Amino acid sequence: MIVHHDSDNDCLTLQLGERFDFSIHREFHDACLRDGVARSYVIDFSEVNSMDSSALGMLLLLREHAGADKADIRIVNAGAELRGTLRVAGFDKLFVLH
Repeated sequence: MIVHHDSDNDCLTLQLGERFDFSIHREFHDACLRDGVARSYVIDFSEVNSMDSSALGMLLLLREHAGADKADIRIVNAGAELRGTLRVAGFDKLFVLH
């Protein structure tokens, strides 16, 4: 996972690896939740081939940390299958999917 913080816009970008699952829980938590709240978040799925239910849980924790309904979180570059999974789980109503 690559983490980039654009301090000018207070945007935290996470470029995930091939697997978005429990194996990166600690790294995801440390990057997103350890410090203060950023103004916005971009979660880049361009390399993600698979994700599990713990990935959905991590996204929900990030949403709560970032202000719930006021959170500005964009999920970008997700393939058709992953976008479908996110839609079935109702995440298209909680996050902006690009």
